[in-house]
Amino acid sequence: MNKVFFVEKLSSVPGIILLVCFGVIIAVGTAYVGVAFGGMLMAVVFALPVLYCIVFYPKFGIILLLSLAYMLATISSFVPIPVGTLMDGLQALLLLGLLIQIKFYGGGEIFKNQITTVLMIWIVYNVVEVANPSASSRLAWVYTIRTVATVGLTYYVYMYNVRTVKFIRTILILWIGFSIALALYAFKQEFIGFTASEEAYLHSDPAIAGLLFIAGHWRKFSFLSDPVVFAYNMVMPSILCICIIDGKFKRWLKIGAGALIVLFFVAALFSGTRGANVLLPAALLLFFIIRFNKKVLVFGLIAACFFVVLINIPTSNGNLQRFQTAFSPNNDDSYNVRKMNQKRIQPFILTHIMGGGLGATGTWGKRFSPGTLLANFPPDSGYIRVAVEDGWLGLLIFCTMMFVFIKTGINNYFRMQDPELKSYCLTMTLVVFTYNIANFPQEALVQFPSNIFFYLEVALINITYQLDQELTRKKELELTTKSAAL
Repeated sequence: MNKVFFVEKLSSVPGIILLVCFGVIIAVGTAYVGVAFGGMLMAVVFALPVLYCIVFYPKFGIILLLSLAYMLATISSFVPIPVGTLMDGLQALLLLGLLIQIKFYGGGEIFKNQITTVLMIWIVYNVVEVANPSASSRLAWVYTIRTVATVGLTYYVYMYNVRTVKFIRTILILWIGFSIALALYAFKQEFIGFTASEEAYLHSDPAIAGLLFIAGHWRKFSFLSDPVVFAYNMVMPSILCICIIDGKFKRWLKIGAGALIVLFFVAALFSGTRGANVLLPAALLLFFIIRFNKKVLVFGLIAACFFVVLINIPTSNGNLQRFQTAFSPNNDDSYNVRKMNQKRIQPFILTHIMGGGLGATGTWGKRFSPGTLLANFPPDSGYIRVAVEDGWLGLLIFCTMMFVFIKTGINNYFRMQDPELKSYCLTMTLVVFTYNIANFPQEALVQFPSNIFFYLEVALINITYQLDQELTRKKELELTTKSAAL
């Protein structure tokens, strides 16, 4: 860069003229606008190369997207910018880069699979929802479609650009790295306390305290937006660690994975999220079914005994008590209220094939359709939200899509040969399955970083299988060549 850019290009008459022009612009801008002009100029100088790299070096864009998904809450607390719009723009640039790549380099045939088809059906259905005659607001659709279509389309970006085992390892290391940081910061919040800005947020609204202050104890959320999404993002990397322990990896890596499971499990308890407590046992159940053998059976019995003891052991620890209540939901008042709400909304779902339109419930419903039946309805479940906003037809498409994701993952796992890729495929299948369990008590697929990583995990189900097939064909070709040489 020094030789080409500074020496060869700028050490010339045109280069000197260019630098003088920049100097004049900075001087005049600072004189008339002030110091803010320098900041804006620096932002432009840095932004243009970053935008270029996102479009034409998509691996850089993917790493940036995954990293920002974890850092959004932290960034928004320091910089008053619309971080959601920032993420939308980043995803749009990645999609633009994908279209350019396909146009000039081809390779669109990798999208010919069941997951790609059913996901596109789901996205198109949500786009068609703009014409839903039962929708109270079209503007609510505009705000909501971003979280459905744009995020879902990133699947195609991952499918096209994650093409090596090395890059998969890089992504998994990034995932584990952020998860460790999340867990350690939660320990800091639990044993040292919140920062001044976090304290100000917790006491800024009585509704926040009502949700996060339970039985004299603050629920921890690390540096994410709320305790629920934090707890879910402790469970998912634990599944990766379980598959590493089960897979053919080095011993030190397995020992480290075991230690991380303990770290993530304890950190999740600090969140006070009961819905997250059943997720790891649910993931282990499918894991035992897929990986059934003598070693796994022994491990399963030990794990089952551990959870039985943990659920029934007498304790005065508030975090552990809240963990235990997750396994007796009928005794939980909040769960019973949710069941009543779901029963109350069933007649509407059954009589509206396309539902009430995207954004009809929750925050957007209260903002764009105040006073309506759905605006005041608390969905409290990803499935219920889909049923209410997309109708029973949308719920059918959504459930079919999730079934295809999990079925494809299981089928691919049993057809694969490479042990490392098999472990990764199994991890992603279990994570997708677990997110579906999590989507029943909460809206698990709409918040960062879960929504971004979910479609990455779906893509990796196919990517790992395709890479395994390439490795198998390469080995067969090598054997054929050796045989011919002999």
